[in-house]
Amino acid sequence: MSDRLTGFRVAILATDLFEETELTEPRKALDEAGATTVVIAPHPGEIKAAHHGKVTSHTVKVDQLMTEADPEKFEAVLLPGGAKNAEALRLDQLAQEFVRHMDQMHRPIAVICHGGWLLISAHLVKGRHLTSYKAIQTDYVNAGAFWYDKEVVRDGNLVSSRQPSDIPRFNQEMLNLCIDYHLRSHAAA
Repeated sequence: MSDRLTGFRVAILATDLFEETELTEPRKALDEAGATTVVIAPHPGEIKAAHHGKVTSHTVKVDQLMTEADPEKFEAVLLPGGAKNAEALRLDQLAQEFVRHMDQMHRPIAVICHGGWLLISAHLVKGRHLTSYKAIQTDYVNAGAFWYDKEVVRDGNLVSSRQPSDIPRFNQEMLNLCIDYHLRSHAAA
């Protein structure tokens, strides 16, 4: 276990039918680096996982409700995919406001697969370099993004990946982005 991200708080915005490995694997990487991860959802209790769109028996405990979430209390945000999860979150005004605030503060935003739908709905992708699940490539392009078919794309405070098979590279770049931000914010303090 590392302590590179000790004291670093990461919001994980998700709801039912999130793609299981796209939440659990990046969360594990962040936790192992010393970060504190907080699952924020629109409803209390637990959120249900999916594996390629099919409901699994796995659930994740909700730590905080979207209505209570204050982006000022977080240094980064993780947006896992899963089409149903992403479709629900992209319509959530509070989720949109949360990611807008994180972007305005230049805080790390890590997004994988369909998770980028929230960024599109929040009007945060125009002129940005990103990747996603190929099925939503046109959504990115229509919103003014530069879309790439690569394992991982980093653009300023954004890091994005396409799918579960990209998670090892995604985790590496997400951690690099968070560590860079953490070191800069401590140096400025």
